[in-house]
Amino acid sequence: MAHLRLWIAALTAAGLAGPVWAESGTRADARALAAKIDQLIAARWAANKVTPAPLADDGTFLRRLSLDVIGRIPSASEARRFLDDPTSDKREQAIERLLDSPGYISHFANIWRDLLLPEAKADFQQRFLSNLIERWLRKQFTDNVPYDQMVRELLTVPMPGDRRGVFAVFQQDEPSPLAFYSSKQGKPENLAASTTRLFLGIRLECAQCHNHPFSRWTREQFWGQAAFFGGIHSQGQGIFSPLSEVSDRRELAIPGTERVAQARFLDGKEPQWRYKVSARNTLADWMTDPNNPYFARAAVNRLWAHFFGIGIVEPVDDLNDENQPSHPELLDELAHQFVRHGFDFRFLIRAITLSKTYQLSSTHPSATPPDLRLFAYMPVKGLSQDQLLASLSLAIGVPSLTANQRRNVFDPSQMSFQDKFVSQDQRTEYQTSIPQALALMNNRLIAEATHPERSQFLASVINAPFLDTEGRIETLYLAALARKPRPDELAKHRRYVETGGAVKDPKAALSDVFWALLNSPEFFLNH
Repeated sequence: MAHLRLWIAALTAAGLAGPVWAESGTRADARALAAKIDQLIAARWAANKVTPAPLADDGTFLRRLSLDVIGRIPSASEARRFLDDPTSDKREQAIERLLDSPGYISHFANIWRDLLLPEAKADFQQRFLSNLIERWLRKQFTDNVPYDQMVRELLTVPMPGDRRGVFAVFQQDEPSPLAFYSSKQGKPENLAASTTRLFLGIRLECAQCHNHPFSRWTREQFWGQAAFFGGIHSQGQGIFSPLSEVSDRRELAIPGTERVAQARFLDGKEPQWRYKVSARNTLADWMTDPNNPYFARAAVNRLWAHFFGIGIVEPVDDLNDENQPSHPELLDELAHQFVRHGFDFRFLIRAITLSKTYQLSSTHPSATPPDLRLFAYMPVKGLSQDQLLASLSLAIGVPSLTANQRRNVFDPSQMSFQDKFVSQDQRTEYQTSIPQALALMNNRLIAEATHPERSQFLASVINAPFLDTEGRIETLYLAALARKPRPDELAKHRRYVETGGAVKDPKAALSDVFWALLNSPEFFLNH
């Protein structure tokens, strides 16, 4: 507990027990919010007599940050440069560098693509739509569009009524989120369920056929929410059918009854209808309002869960009176500052990753680690499909895997590729990543990448005249694990390589080392 008491004392001495927003500038505000995060988390540790894990070492931090912000491990050169950097603020500089990189745009577009169109994972036709929505999302993140504006654009996108349907959008120069509506087949009930879960953190679909069994949501409220989309009609069957809209329609018949639901906000407020303003625009006004009791809280909770593998409210899309947050004051503070800073995702990411809480080791000193929801250590998270493929591509020296190479990561005769990856709702259940490990061990791409002659990267390491055995081993560690080998690891691998391993060939032995690193849990887990 001495470590914890010193941390709390330092926070107090620094004046972080109260508001710290006087220092100007977005980065200064992010530092202040990071300190506030640490203060609120540390208070719960003290109340529960919990000692936090120590801070993660530099290599672990950079690898974790890179996976979380840009969706891949750092390159060997990036890792070496960071590890050798003597400056005291190199972690903050790394955060800024990654937020300014194209990788941030690609990674977060991928994340939101999967959230908006989960149907694409199991439906080949839906993958066409996922490409369209990803194109739109990339533009949003490239322009750093505030989150409320991004959601508003999605909620209010015009229905073109074009006979070509979503194909017309594909030919437009300006990306559009219409694919979201096509993926839900324009059905008001599907749109209501998806938008409330995504943007309000409410599982309203449980009330579609009857009142919610565990929460206060009623069937009338579900169909009242669906009525905001009641004017949308599909002009055919299937996800590629053209969509049209009667924009002033504000009611919807409740299936199986003679009742008609009027569009109503979930907080009980009556919509203020305006002339020639559609129901979806009115919904967007309410949903993205800074005073909406759900919108900002749902967003920051989802972002927190991205970085920690578990939300302040868990599950992240089930904010209700019976499912209380682990740290109510923290959730409120994050939501307040998110609104105050213009719904800026980068600001919030900067603050979370600057916090000492985020930078804790994933190894807790106690034999029985404390509850994950105390955030006293970093939970280990399974990698997504995108993260693993991007990291593997970089580690083996192939900048961009071809379609065939991507397929060859796993044998098509085995269970489906998607089944080997944890879902966004189960990121800390990393034992589900074991099938990934089994598949990686024997696939053709790994075999090629670890062959001393057929792998261009491995051959360059083996034949580099300026590297000795230790230098070669260190390069492989940096490429695969973003760290240098510990002395015991280096000594063990040096002996193995110098004696030639199983076949008495130093080159083959070095390829064995690389194979072992790529197949280690340290490679295919985020820790």
